[in-house]
Amino acid sequence: MGLGPRSPHKVGRRFPAGGKRGRGAKGSGRPLPRSKRQPWPPPDRRSEPPPDSHPHLSPEALGYFRRALSALKEAPETGEEREAQKAPARECKPADFEVPETFLNRLQDLTSSFLKDIAVFITDKISSFCLQVALQVLHHKLPEFCAYLCNAVIGYLSTRSSSVDGSPLLLFLRDQTSSRLLEQVLLVLEPPRLQSLFEEHLQGQLQTLAAHPIANFPLQRLLDAVTTPELLSPVFEELSPVLEAVLAQGHPGVVIALVGACRRVGACQAKVLQLLLEAFHCAEPSSRQVACVPLFATLMAYEVYYGLMEEEGAVPAEHQVEMAAARALGDVTVLGSLLLQHLLHFSTPGLVLRSLGALTGPQLLVLAQSPAGSHVLDAILTSPSVTRKQRRRVLQNLKGQYVALACSRHGSRVLDAIWSGAALGARKEIAAELGEQNQQLIRDPFGHHVARNVALTTFLKRREAWEQQQGAVAKRRRALNSILED
Repeated sequence: MGLGPRSPHKVGRRFPAGGKRGRGAKGSGRPLPRSKRQPWPPPDRRSEPPPDSHPHLSPEALGYFRRALSALKEAPETGEEREAQKAPARECKPADFEVPETFLNRLQDLTSSFLKDIAVFITDKISSFCLQVALQVLHHKLPEFCAYLCNAVIGYLSTRSSSVDGSPLLLFLRDQTSSRLLEQVLLVLEPPRLQSLFEEHLQGQLQTLAAHPIANFPLQRLLDAVTTPELLSPVFEELSPVLEAVLAQGHPGVVIALVGACRRVGACQAKVLQLLLEAFHCAEPSSRQVACVPLFATLMAYEVYYGLMEEEGAVPAEHQVEMAAARALGDVTVLGSLLLQHLLHFSTPGLVLRSLGALTGPQLLVLAQSPAGSHVLDAILTSPSVTRKQRRRVLQNLKGQYVALACSRHGSRVLDAIWSGAALGARKEIAAELGEQNQQLIRDPFGHHVARNVALTTFLKRREAWEQQQGAVAKRRRALNSILED
């Protein structure tokens, strides 16, 4: 992401897209895990099996594995299928069935093992991963055990060593192995316990964590877990002054997670949008605000995206509509797409919708054809905050681009979604435009699917029958919507 010259950071610098999170990934900033293990034998309330006993599968467990194997064998093959076999393949879903009761018993035994050798499971890279998976399962199946185990982990880490700048837990948030475990702990804690963890260990330290190459990841998980205004308020107060600096440090995931928390809780939405406009240098003059979507999507500041050279302290130039229309849309990043999706689900997404409406047809086409950008169109179509009128105003710029959409891997999916929610009049317009290039669509691996979905052959040869068919579909959809609304 780019910083303009009015920022205290280097002129013309892009906001990095964020470091890799993988273990040992280049540039991840995570040091190698320590091998030191400190014993801490908590009381084991469960009896242990004899050391020389060998587990055997019960008939119930054996049946479970047989059903799982059968489901795997029946899974559809990967790859594109051109032919009335493609539709059934899309409908195949993995079978769901409950695990045997004996599995939960073994899980409780494992929990006791975790508690007995907690030092090993926290500090060792492989063992820690086992504990992370166990927390996920316990959170869904045995929440009381999950809470007990989380408290044990937090209690152990918070008493291991002293920290000059706050809680000992802060040291482990910066460690490659233990930070991953703490990420999972943050995600499964119940809201009251998460609130107390924040107040006791993290409050006042969020800016430092946001700037750290490792600790910014557990901070993102903390933000992902925020569900109450009581927690969002102090978190937002700490992080809001440094959003641009966090972006410049290459940690945009922190900013996107904060925006996601504002969306989820339904608070601080206008404030965070204003801060984003300021961070991307499109808040003032107000004419620049209409350019916010390309900036957010590409994670670039205004001056960098449009290649402007402005002296520090100079009055920002007004937005030039002609210049914006002539520039092709830049590469849409995954995090930029997530940012726009969150903003479109805010209670008042009007500013973002106006910016989307200002995109030219070719620019909106690039957004829809992008693997990441296509999900922005999904958000326009599905967000309850976007009215039908606002939706039509944005999508009307795609007129003249329907054939290109249909012949694109991701664009065809967007066009299917538009078609699904379109009224009869809009469907006629789409079908008429596609019908002009019917042969091109039939030969295209993605276009032929769209042509079939639209019933293009019927539209071209038997228009009256097509209209009756589409009218019946629209009637059924209206009836279904009325039932859902009731």
